Amino acid sequence: MPGCTANPTPNHPLVLASGSPRRRDFFRLLGLTFVVDAADVDEEGIRADTPGELVAALGQAKARVVAARHSEALVVGADTIVVLDGEVLGKPGSAARALDMLRQLRGRTHSVFSGVTAIHPERGEATEWTESVVTMRAYTDAEMRAYVDSGDPLDKAGAYAIQHEGFHPVESMAGCYASVMGFPLCHLARTLWRVGQRLEADVPSLCRAETGYPCEVYPRSWPGLHPPICG
Repeated sequence: MPGCTANPTPNHPLVLASGSPRRRDFFRLLGLTFVVDAADVDEEGIRADTPGELVAALGQAKARVVAARHSEALVVGADTIVVLDGEVLGKPGSAARALDMLRQLRGRTHSVFSGVTAIHPERGEATEWTESVVTMRAYTDAEMRAYVDSGDPLDKAGAYAIQHEGFHPVESMAGCYASVMGFPLCHLARTLWRVGQRLEADVPSLCRAETGYPCEVYPRSWPGLHPPICG
């Protein structure tokens, strides 16, 4: 059985099936060489019984669409959703909807689900998803409107970025900070390892340095990053 490599071989280039600047930055943080081919998927047509299954299905759909265009590549797809009282809050798409979402979330606790799928042309497919719990602060109407006017929330699930330096929307969270940003890095590493692509990067340390968040997830998830193919 072939051993694992730190990066895809020349015969298997790495393709990120997402146009998200944040996901591109995370790939660069891990030292990966990649190209971007954003997936065009009808997300409204994808259904699942639970939020975790839904976000996994969304990431899978994106990866599969792009994998069909890159038959010799290792493809990674991902998705993130915000769930409040059972309602899925996706990207607002308009300033009015962004204001509505931020009003709904203000001062309340919700869940953020992120899913990642890796598809290898020879070793198949692997999917991971994770849930984080986020409590928003009681930001004022003026703060909320100024943030929406900046345009930042329009392409973000739940209409906010946890890392936004001007708005600071989050009071507290439990789980994976990178996941709330849109890309759970330990789970990304695990999907890659499960299809035979081992990362040499110290993912937990890089993530903590980048986000400034004392991660509570990797001590539980990181030991599971050694499937037999990498032994």
